[in-house]
Amino acid sequence: MADPRGFLKVTERETAPRRPVPVRIKDWKEVYAERNGEVVKQQASRCMDCGIPFCHQGCPLGNLIPEWNDLVHLGRSSDAIDRLHATNNFPEFTGRLCPAPCESACVLGINQPPVTIKEIEVSIIDDAFDQGFVIPSIPERLTGKTVAVVGSGPAGLAAAQQLTRVGHTVAVFERDDRIGGLLRYGIPDFKMEKRHIDRRISQMEAEGTKFRTGVNIGVDISWDEIKLRYDAVVVATGALVPRDLDVAGREAGGVHFAMEYLAQSNKAVAGDLVEDQISAEGKHVVILGGGDTGADCLGTATRQGALSVTTIAIGKKPPEDRSADQPWPMVPNLFEVASAHEEFGERKYLHSTVEFVSENGQVTGLKVADTQFVDGKRVPAPGTERIIPADLVLLALGFTGNESDHLVSQLGTELDSRTNVLRDDRYQNQDGVFVAGDAGRGQSLIVWAIAEGRAAAAAVDEYLEGETQLPFPVKPTDQPLAVYS
Repeated sequence: MADPRGFLKVTERETAPRRPVPVRIKDWKEVYAERNGEVVKQQASRCMDCGIPFCHQGCPLGNLIPEWNDLVHLGRSSDAIDRLHATNNFPEFTGRLCPAPCESACVLGINQPPVTIKEIEVSIIDDAFDQGFVIPSIPERLTGKTVAVVGSGPAGLAAAQQLTRVGHTVAVFERDDRIGGLLRYGIPDFKMEKRHIDRRISQMEAEGTKFRTGVNIGVDISWDEIKLRYDAVVVATGALVPRDLDVAGREAGGVHFAMEYLAQSNKAVAGDLVEDQISAEGKHVVILGGGDTGADCLGTATRQGALSVTTIAIGKKPPEDRSADQPWPMVPNLFEVASAHEEFGERKYLHSTVEFVSENGQVTGLKVADTQFVDGKRVPAPGTERIIPADLVLLALGFTGNESDHLVSQLGTELDSRTNVLRDDRYQNQDGVFVAGDAGRGQSLIVWAIAEGRAAAAAVDEYLEGETQLPFPVKPTDQPLAVYS
């Protein structure tokens, strides 16, 4: 431990500043300014190196947080990235996109602002790339065994990298035109520029992983055929079925799912020609759903030039401080201000959607009412209806499961009551078919996806070789410390 009194000397929590709002809304670059290395070192010194580091339990990946905090404070960048990569294949993703349950579990957070773990993490990996510390890890021998990974989100990529590094021949199949899944087409560039995905893919290609884009397994190649071609298959297709809203007027034009809107925007930002693109330019926009996806839609609509943006949530505004039923080290449901909320728009809570109002088939407004609680259910309060003008309505209400029709019809795959793909305690659904990430867990966090990808890779390696040296960080039955909003 570099400075055992560091948390007493540096008591203030300091993160990288965000670029000025008038500047950043004019482009799609990440909102954060360049991180100050000395500030990062000082913040790393606040880590107490606890006897029982609860941050380990807060992180599904089991990141060795006190160890790399210490190495950052000592200026040992190469050693820091080695310790970080020991448990996390893609810290450049988690450091930007994870809500940091490790920070909620930080022991220092009991009576001080917690250590800036997420900020230190992303600083380690960015510095490592800049200094050339991130190099391909090429296997010493090939096993002759082949694995197909279906889906190129964080779970699929983590499984593929782990399996390639132990010598299996791995092919990743992605139905979109580029690799990355929701990392590519669900996350706006102002949260994570796609160059971070591209350089990690370059490393994986150099290690030997093969990527096949534009291939829809179940349609272009059947699931039973892919099972016959490969010694093992990893299903990492995500949970992409969006939650709909069954109210009057839903069929009106101008009402879209959030992911449809975000995917088109990301393609346009990448330079693609998107015909009939859904755009917020010059429109009054209403976003249903107050989570991260809703904030992504808000930031996107702001940059497209929306006239107004109103974000609506059916529930209560979360508290700004921990409630008694979510004590440390649980992940509390708190009121958060994302970068997009600083920029534009209005947030409304306890608003229930009653009807989509339209003229000539095109949405013109949203009829809402106050939310009241009756027998524990949230329902519209009679007599409180009013209309919010809207030319574009985006449904950011989460996901209900995965697109599993072909899996079921072609492989006879079993699903649970939430349409997640069933798997045993070794991530196996049937002989040679394994399931990782949201496809088996349901909609969850990026750290859970990577952790499951790593664990599924260990299970596959064990299945193919009879034993494995790969880590098995989480079981399919493991649960987070709290329910995430």
